[in-house]
Amino acid sequence: MTEAQVREDALHCSGCGVQLQGEDPSKPGYIPTQALEREPIICQRCFRIKNYNEASSVTVEQSEFLRLLGQIAEKKALVVHIVDLFDFQGSVISGLQRFIGNNPVLLAVNKTDLLPKVSNWNKIRNWVQKEAKDMGLKIEDVILCSAKQNSGFDRLLDAVVRHRGNRDVYVVGATNVGKSTLINRLIREYSDLDQELTVSRYPGTTLDMVHIPLDDGGAIIDTPGIVYPSRYSELVSAQDLGTIMPDKPLKPAVYQLNEGQSIFFSGFGRFDFIQGERQSFTCFSSSRIKLHRTKLERADELFADHAGELLAPPSRDNLENLPEWTRHEFKIAKGQKVDVFISGLGWVKVNNDMGAVIAVHVPKGIKVMLRPSLI
Repeated sequence: MTEAQVREDALHCSGCGVQLQGEDPSKPGYIPTQALEREPIICQRCFRIKNYNEASSVTVEQSEFLRLLGQIAEKKALVVHIVDLFDFQGSVISGLQRFIGNNPVLLAVNKTDLLPKVSNWNKIRNWVQKEAKDMGLKIEDVILCSAKQNSGFDRLLDAVVRHRGNRDVYVVGATNVGKSTLINRLIREYSDLDQELTVSRYPGTTLDMVHIPLDDGGAIIDTPGIVYPSRYSELVSAQDLGTIMPDKPLKPAVYQLNEGQSIFFSGFGRFDFIQGERQSFTCFSSSRIKLHRTKLERADELFADHAGELLAPPSRDNLENLPEWTRHEFKIAKGQKVDVFISGLGWVKVNNDMGAVIAVHVPKGIKVMLRPSLI
C-alpha cells in the first residue's frame, strides 16, 4: 500500500465528514489520489460544490437512505422532494411521510420538457397532487419544473422562501431525477461559497450529508440519491441508460390493435393485447426505443431468435446481465381511463373505455402498474 493510500485510509473529508475513498466516484467520499496533496482535504463532491457550484450525484442503498431519512423527523426541516415526471411512480420515495414526521414537503416535479407542449399543465398538476395524496404524501405545494430548460426554478425558489421560515432545507430524491441541478441552483441563490462546507454527521448511520451554509445561518442539506431497483434505469448498462431515458419531448405512437397482438419496446419489454375489441393504445417512451408490432402467438419465438439483433438495444451481452422477464397481467374494466406504467421505460395509454385484458413482460423486479391516465 502506498503512503498516499495509508493517508487516505485515515482521512475524512473536512467538508462533509465522510470517510475518503479512491475506488468509486459514484460513492460518498471519493477523492482522486492527486487531490490528497491539497489543503484542506475534501472529497470530490465538496470540491465541486465549493469551486464550481456543482453538486455531483452520489447514491446509497435503500436501507441506508431510509435510516438517514428517519433523522429528519427530529429536525425543523423543509423537505424538497424531487421526482421525475416521466417515471413518477418509480421515483416517489415510498413512505416518505412516516420518516420525516410533520415537516412540510415541497414536491418538485422535474422533466416537464418531456411532455408534449400542448399539455394541459393545470390538469397535470392536479394529477400529480392526487397521485401524491394516494401515495400517502402530504404536500404543501407542487412545482412543475424542467432542469434542462431551466424553467420553474424561480417558482420553486419562491416556494422555498414562503415555506421555509427558520428551517433547514433538505433535498431528497431518487437517482436520475435532476437533484443535482436543483442543489446547484439553490447554492447559487443562497450560499456564501467563500465559507467552508460544514460537517454533517448523523448518529446511528455511516452516511454523511453535505451541509451548504446559508447567509442567515441555516443550511441546505444535500442527501445522496436513493437507488430503487424497481426502476429500469437502475438495471441497464450506462450505454442503454442513454437509450431508455428520453432527452427530447415524447412523440406518442398510436397503435390500433386487435386482440392477440403484441408490441416490443426494442428488447426491453413487451406489451400484449390479450382480449378485447379492436381498440387504440398510445405508447410513450424514448424516441431511441424502436417499437415492433407482431402477433402474440409469435412473440416468444421472435424474442428467443432476435433479441439483441432485430429487437435491440440492448445487445445480447447486455441482455444477459438483466434478470429474466416476468409477466404481469391486468384486466382493465369498462370505463377505466388508465396508463399501463413501466417504471423507467414509459407507459401505454389505453385510449378506449371498452375494457381489455393486457399483459406486460419486463425483467423481474421492475415496477409495472395501472394508474389514472397522465395525459
